[in-house]
Amino acid sequence: MNQQLTRVLLDRGTLNERDLARAELVVQGSGEPIHRILCSLGLVAEEEIANALAQCLSLPLAEAGDYPATALFADRLRADFLRTYRVLPLRDTPHGVVVAMADPFDDETRRALELQLGKPVSAAVAVPAELDRWLEKLYGAAPAETVPTVARGDDLERLREMASDAPVIRRVNQLLERAVAARASDIHLEPQEGGLRLRHRVDGLLRDVDLLQAEDHAAIVSRVKILANLDIVERRLPQDGRCRVHVEGRAIDVRVSCLPTMHGESVVLRLLDKANAPLTLPQLGFSASLGTRLGQVLNANQGIFLVTGPTGSGKTTSLYAMLQQLNDPARKLITVEDPVEYELPGVHQMQVRPRIGLEFANVLRSVLRHDPDVIMVGEIRDLDTAGMAIQAALTGHLVLSTLHTNDAASAVTRLADMGVERYLMTSALRGVMAQRLVRTLCVHCRQPDEGGVAVLRTLDPGLDESADDAPTYRASGCERCGGTGFAGRQAIAELIVIDAPIRDAILSGADAARLSALAQTQGSQSMRRDGLRKVRAGVTSIDEVLRAVGEA
Repeated sequence: MNQQLTRVLLDRGTLNERDLARAELVVQGSGEPIHRILCSLGLVAEEEIANALAQCLSLPLAEAGDYPATALFADRLRADFLRTYRVLPLRDTPHGVVVAMADPFDDETRRALELQLGKPVSAAVAVPAELDRWLEKLYGAAPAETVPTVARGDDLERLREMASDAPVIRRVNQLLERAVAARASDIHLEPQEGGLRLRHRVDGLLRDVDLLQAEDHAAIVSRVKILANLDIVERRLPQDGRCRVHVEGRAIDVRVSCLPTMHGESVVLRLLDKANAPLTLPQLGFSASLGTRLGQVLNANQGIFLVTGPTGSGKTTSLYAMLQQLNDPARKLITVEDPVEYELPGVHQMQVRPRIGLEFANVLRSVLRHDPDVIMVGEIRDLDTAGMAIQAALTGHLVLSTLHTNDAASAVTRLADMGVERYLMTSALRGVMAQRLVRTLCVHCRQPDEGGVAVLRTLDPGLDESADDAPTYRASGCERCGGTGFAGRQAIAELIVIDAPIRDAILSGADAARLSALAQTQGSQSMRRDGLRKVRAGVTSIDEVLRAVGEA
């Protein structure tokens, strides 16, 4: 059927060989049928696909005049069922019921309709956007969790029409392709008085990309909302959603956040490339010595290990790398996340849903009854979650989690501020690692930094100077790195292993400064020193390390 459909589209001139090859590449990676991929990529309009499907399947095409003036079988068919499976009865005949279907291959839904109606059901191919409009006209808007919108009905129809146009679909796909090619982690669409500002976050920093025309704003935002299954006419309240798209044959998970501003809705799309993650600890930039000490902590059968740092410092990515290291058939691993960013084979992953009462602490209570060996908690935010994590650690589980603190030693004072007793910390805590991400120098254009070694000695006189003759480097900029001088990021970290002297200090009420100083006498090194070692290795620059950890 796929070959027959694409041949019809090629013969009609609505599809060319180059676009077909591109779509087939996505089909191989996703398993989705070709007609859905052609629509989602914006290569062929929905109307053309519907026409071609009708011809290939020898089915009628549902025209505007075929839709009924009133809902048929309203007493037997629920509106939510019709919306979910995108079907709508058109007419009741002596030979059976004719039903408009967005997916004419969905025989299971057709058979379900036959059982419910007690009559034969035949399909007519519907244009999905047109079918949705008639479902709303006959059954009203789908229930939403947001408050009722103030937009008029004609606004809804206009936005849907704009968002379903092939040029708009292609435009949004091009925005995604451009961002993926630039290695962007986020796309920012920011309305302002002069137009729609487009920015990418690459290697942790935002950079301007383009200024789009203001009149494109509504269509682009509506298309993004449709992809993320959001309310396209709600413009007064923040909304969050997610979807999966395919870019150049790669599956990309997209988290969408819409925020109302003075000049319209600002939209941020977080891109999670399934092909690029998760990484291993060495790939993340952890040194061999730190990796060895970290491995000793993770080999414990029970206890809590925390990763700390600000938002965007790579904490969750590091936890995923640790889970990969721990993942073997002899262990059961369960994660509780908000949200689940990457799927880990062999790991049972759950997402918290606060709106229905699935908070971290509540989910943890159930997880403990599921016989896990290793539990990852996305974040310890409050005393309830901290208490459940400690209970899990004290009852024979290894718990991995994150905390928002500036350094490793401050994790102890943060837990104390939450209300965790220090004697419980000494019993449960096995280690704390703080980290930041530094951009790595582009190897194609980096330049020797004259005087860099002297600056390093000033910044850290205790740094190993065995390679004084090796140059340090600074960023330059070329086409391959987009003129920034950097390409990619690595972690710099400090690790505190909770040994007997550290436990005694925690129990005696030591503050973060004292704990940090004690940890360094026990073999821990600061994030600053770890970063400066990467400068000596030619991985990053002095300025980049100071940007990440501060001048002090």
